[in-house]
Amino acid sequence: MLSIAEVSTKAYVGSKVSIRGWVYRIRSSGGVTFVVVRDSSGIIQCTARKNELPQDVYDEIASLGIESSVEFHGVLKEDKRSPSGYEIAVDSFRVYQKNDVFPITKDQGEEFLLDNRHLWLRSREFTSVLKIRSTIFRAFADFFYENGYYQVQTPFMVSTAVEGGSTLFKVDFFGEPIYLNQSAQFYLETMIYSLEKVFTIAPSFRAEKSRTRRHLTEYWHAEAEVAWIDNNEMMDIEERMIYYIISRVVEENEGDLRMLNRDPEILRAMKPPYPRIRYSEIIRVANSIGLPLKYGDDLGADEERQITMKYDRPIFVTNYPKDLKPFYMPVDPENPGEVLNHDLLAPEGYGEIIGGSQRIWNYDEMIQRIREANLDESAYYWYIDLRKYGSVPHSGFGLGLDRLAMWVMHLDNIREAIPYPRTIRRTKP
Repeated sequence: MLSIAEVSTKAYVGSKVSIRGWVYRIRSSGGVTFVVVRDSSGIIQCTARKNELPQDVYDEIASLGIESSVEFHGVLKEDKRSPSGYEIAVDSFRVYQKNDVFPITKDQGEEFLLDNRHLWLRSREFTSVLKIRSTIFRAFADFFYENGYYQVQTPFMVSTAVEGGSTLFKVDFFGEPIYLNQSAQFYLETMIYSLEKVFTIAPSFRAEKSRTRRHLTEYWHAEAEVAWIDNNEMMDIEERMIYYIISRVVEENEGDLRMLNRDPEILRAMKPPYPRIRYSEIIRVANSIGLPLKYGDDLGADEERQITMKYDRPIFVTNYPKDLKPFYMPVDPENPGEVLNHDLLAPEGYGEIIGGSQRIWNYDEMIQRIREANLDESAYYWYIDLRKYGSVPHSGFGLGLDRLAMWVMHLDNIREAIPYPRTIRRTKP
């Protein structure tokens, strides 16, 4: 049994072929029933003619509903009028499960489709989304494997916060409170002392009450930590990684991009290097387009959206004010009020997809910053230990894979980029 894509070639024209899949479209006209069948590889038209089949066989084919699961056998013909340019002249078939009415055909409302995501995933558009996601995840890992990194795994249940306690999900752990992890960063840092270059792909959880088009409470986080490099070298790695992923998607999923009305040529043009713009300069850029931001204000989703509409490539925003960023980012020795960090903002209004920085590796500086943040030193004892026993300069980043997918596919909302979105208002299906 071949896939539809494998069958749909000139090599099989005139031969008896068999395919199986699900009814995508069906219509009858003048004693002929046209059944468009889909599988994971594509679609093909299967034609049943009343005068060539027993009456009961023809009637059963004509009565199939959308998403009925079927197997068709017949001779492959070339027909430019059919959706794929080929069709199967049906001589026999098997029905695995017959539908009368498929729910998605009745209602295309946003909430209905979210409630019935388990069925909506079958759409050709969402099939393309899932294929592109698969390429993105695989390409991320391949980039780091090809560059000598080790993939590692870290806990999902933790006792210390990375970004801040206000966005932690608390879990009862045999009577003791623990939290769902916001980031693997701290644990990745422990592993650079043995492996030097590490990465992971894992879900992260943030209890942010955000209703923007790019926020999820559970999202897929791709993170890396590297010994012996600084903030600028980390950005060098990231821009090469982003373009590697984009190039793989264009190479392997051009048809899927076009299914989603995403022009592959726009992505091909995203070649690095990407501009590196200091936070102070971005505030001036924001003011020039009418945003009333002042130095010290954080960049939210709306501000990043408007700023990145000005750019046709990703941009790095660097050297944020110290007060806006977590305690583990080192102060810039040339600008003590700023830290050695970066955010990578995707163009076309999509905003932040990566957050990264150098990490503090000096013990005294780490203790000072933890105290300034009013954090409990004892809770971070193991993280502090890394600065006591063979500490080295190092840097890392976290990439939101769902945000990256949203931008690459040019989707309107991050919910469209993930099979089962979790937001502050949705936990099913």
